[in-house]
Amino acid sequence: MAQDPNTTPAQAGTTPDAAAAQPVVSSRPGWSPQTLAVTAGRPERVADAPLNVPIEMASTFVQGGEVGYGRYGNAAWAALEEALGALESGRCLSYASGIAAAQALLDLVALGEKVVVARHTYNGVTTALADLEARGRLRRELVDATDVEQWRAACDDAALVWLESPTNPALEIVDLPAVIAAAHQAGARVVVDNTFATPLLQQPLELGADVVVHSATKYLAGHSDVLMGAIVTRDEQIYSVLKSRRDLSGAVPGPFEAWLTLRGLRTLPVRLERAQATAAALAERLADHPVVEQALYPGFGGIISIVLADAETADAVVARTQLWVPATSLGGVESTLERRRRWRTEPSSIPEGLIRLSVGLEAPEDLWADLAQALDSVR
Repeated sequence: MAQDPNTTPAQAGTTPDAAAAQPVVSSRPGWSPQTLAVTAGRPERVADAPLNVPIEMASTFVQGGEVGYGRYGNAAWAALEEALGALESGRCLSYASGIAAAQALLDLVALGEKVVVARHTYNGVTTALADLEARGRLRRELVDATDVEQWRAACDDAALVWLESPTNPALEIVDLPAVIAAAHQAGARVVVDNTFATPLLQQPLELGADVVVHSATKYLAGHSDVLMGAIVTRDEQIYSVLKSRRDLSGAVPGPFEAWLTLRGLRTLPVRLERAQATAAALAERLADHPVVEQALYPGFGGIISIVLADAETADAVVARTQLWVPATSLGGVESTLERRRRWRTEPSSIPEGLIRLSVGLEAPEDLWADLAQALDSVR
């Protein structure tokens, strides 16, 4: 991606000289991700200090300090960014939503440059790319997620390679090391959306990716009550450019939302462990049900997709569940499901009868009983 000479914080002139405040306590090297999820981003341990950073509901600050204005920093953001950065082994910036974080990364692509992306990528990203291409901002090339040779060929003149693994909603697995290596050999930068896997199951920066992006709305926050996005990178130039542009664009999270996301992150290890165990058991049973033509499960995580005969059958199953909630989001404590092709922008290569299921924390037998009765009703 071409460099923009007007994007560093100093050149932009939008932030005070000092960096935004950061938590005093850094993560100790050698701690496991499960421990970091609980401990990273805490304030200094002193008598009567709170265990976690409190909510700082302020947009205006007295001059002379490290923040200066509410668009440049907040203690709750800083704590969340410290924690997620520790989990992904990089520097984190939080955003008002996952798509705001994604748009910030797509904005790094210079005019006319090419972005390579799997055809079965999160609908919000593919729609954004189609819009940018229609407006002449960039070029995009779609490839099959599991075809490494297609990735290699497409990377040849690419500026950015955008990866998901597993993909949403087809749950395909990308050979991340191979594709990342091919992209870098071609001179392209690599973004990996790690929303489905979370840093507990996959750490793309360790595999060589330049940037990780999250819809923190999903597993990280985990309670279906927050819109939040984040990026993590080890590249100081990318970090500086994104920080400067976030200051300018104002795509910042609210303090309360940042605090809620950090609170959710503290329980991610136990939530993900439970959801994954239930998902694995449900996927096995779904594969054996006569109504299910295909059960898609990558072997990890809490998301399953099933393919039924057609849209009518899938809609009937979704409508007849009682415990599973028809909803478009995922990764919360509640189990949700959705026929994805109800969205007109979902790729036509996604089957009309595909239902994406996000497994929550309810009792596994209750979840299965509800699915079974809904599936049995359309036999």
